Amino acid sequence: MGNGAQISYASGTSMTPLKGQTIGEMLDEITGRFPDNEALVETFTGRRWTFSELRSESARLAAALKKRGVTKGDRVGIWSPNCAEWVFTQYATAMIGAILVNVNPAYRTHELKYAVEQSGITLMVSAVEYRTSDYAGMLAEIGFTDVLFIGTKEWDAALADAEQHPPAPEAIPLTFDEAINIQYTSGTTGFPKGATLTHHNILNNGFFVGEGVGYTETDRVCLPVPLYHCFGMVMGILGAHSHGACIVLPAPTFDAATTLAAVEQERCTSLYGVPTMFIAELGLEDFAKYNLRSLRTGIMAGSSCPAEVMEQVIAEMHMSEVAICYGMTETSPVSTMTSVTDDLVARTQTIGKVMPHLEVKIIDEDGQVAPVGEPGELCTRGYSVMLGYWGQADETAEAIDAGGWMHTGDIATMDENGRLQIVGRLKDMVIRGGENIYPREIEEFFYRHPDIADVQVIGVPDQRLGEELMAWIVLRPGAGILTAESLREFAAGKLTHFKIPKYVHVVDAFPMTVTGKVRKVEMRELATTMLAGV
Repeated sequence: MGNGAQISYASGTSMTPLKGQTIGEMLDEITGRFPDNEALVETFTGRRWTFSELRSESARLAAALKKRGVTKGDRVGIWSPNCAEWVFTQYATAMIGAILVNVNPAYRTHELKYAVEQSGITLMVSAVEYRTSDYAGMLAEIGFTDVLFIGTKEWDAALADAEQHPPAPEAIPLTFDEAINIQYTSGTTGFPKGATLTHHNILNNGFFVGEGVGYTETDRVCLPVPLYHCFGMVMGILGAHSHGACIVLPAPTFDAATTLAAVEQERCTSLYGVPTMFIAELGLEDFAKYNLRSLRTGIMAGSSCPAEVMEQVIAEMHMSEVAICYGMTETSPVSTMTSVTDDLVARTQTIGKVMPHLEVKIIDEDGQVAPVGEPGELCTRGYSVMLGYWGQADETAEAIDAGGWMHTGDIATMDENGRLQIVGRLKDMVIRGGENIYPREIEEFFYRHPDIADVQVIGVPDQRLGEELMAWIVLRPGAGILTAESLREFAAGKLTHFKIPKYVHVVDAFPMTVTGKVRKVEMRELATTMLAGV
């Protein structure tokens, strides 16, 4: 901690240096060390690749992209649910210095057109279709024709041709500080912004996440999270592969039963997920039938994890070394992480400490570093901070200040040991009759209710007080009727009166982004409309 234990500032130290490599160089190094180790398993098709085979497939695709005219700095889109070809595309683009643009698989034509035009995608690697998504049809609808469709005869032909008639070798030097990836923020508010990340950003962040959970070449990491997001692509693919560990893809999109079956079948040692995924897995009627004893660790991220869920994951899923990671796309993504040796209190009530080679601070409304224990905006600085938002200099300047600090928009506190706790979002804070209320605290409290499986608290307009609280609740199977009155009775004497929600809305599920973040903006809009009709 800086300045004794007086102020909310901490820097992460490590005896392990940052990696000065491109992503392609990392894959070369790991393949040289573990050529015959399994690198990638697609359980839903039974396909498997060693590191040597993964590198070979990625190099074939890189050659095919070059033959299609892709050169260093060009933007190549990837639009597909999880599959092995997603991984090949990530490495192939990195090998030739193209910038991979992750396109949300849930996008429709309006959002697709925006991403294509905003980032300047010249070629799209895409699935043909998946469930209700006709990717080929949507690309045709917006008039985008330079597409390499995964799993088609054209795909096979392009790779075979590149192998038989390789493109002329080019001596284009790649450096690790160059942009390699554009990831659009989830867009919980407004149009998405394209966070532009370098080899150095994401390779090091993935590597140090892997260090944090102790990965070695013997680990097998189950990834039910979307690859298009940092959680899958950086913390998953790069976090595992930079340590010689294998990644297991259980399904194109999340399914609780399929995930646990993959863990059992492949003897996975690590499992990733946002809290809602773990809640779904634990809630399976036949949960007990799955043998999860191979699990040792895993990562929860994406949104704050309820203490009750963390306790169940450790006790019932055998993930004794599970870690909480906190971050955002703009910081590659992880800034803080709990340790595998942290006690249950630290892992359920904090987001851990700052990652190696990074700095964090908490600032007050005047921009001054806050005293220890005082809430304020969390800011982070270091190798992980993005280059900026693609083509949006003004928005970049709003997010990253002159000192290089990324302003997260999250309200946090830091204790004297440098442990951080998220109190809420600046935008989520509810002001009721002049009282600042952080929904996270209330949500944590209601997770203790025996009938509540999940809960989100929002502010809704109120003529007298400015805002009132509403709790959106997902009930456990078999639970009775839950009313605002019964919720008040449960909280009476335990929560300050103004923190007890006035309104209760029971739902089957919350509006979510594809990355598992709750869309509180949409919830507020729906709630406001509902209440207007009361």
